[in-house]
Amino acid sequence: MAGLSAADQAINESPEDISNQAQGHKANLSNPNTSEASKENSRQALEDLGGEDAFYGKKEEEKNPGNVAGGLKATINNPQVSDEARQAAQEKLDNM
Repeated sequence: MAGLSAADQAINESPEDISNQAQGHKANLSNPNTSEASKENSRQALEDLGGEDAFYGKKEEEKNPGNVAGGLKATINNPQVSDEARQAAQEKLDNM
C-alpha cells in the first residue's frame, strides 16, 4: 500500500486481528441471508487467512488446566445436565 509504513500495513496482522477476521467470515458462511457469492468470498478469505489455524487461542495445549477442571466440575454439579454429560465430564476430569 502506497504511503503506509510497514508497521501501519501490518497493524491488522496480529493473531487476534486475524482470528477476528476469520470469525467474521465464518459467521458469514453460517448466515442464511448472505449470497452464495459472498459465501464463496468468505471461503477464499478463510483459506487465505490460514483456515482453521487462523483462530487465535483454539489450540488444546493453550487451555488453562484449572479452568478446564473448573468447567468440568461445574458440569458435574449442575442439576440441569444429563447423567450422560455428567459421566463424560467426570471421566475427562479423572483423566486430567
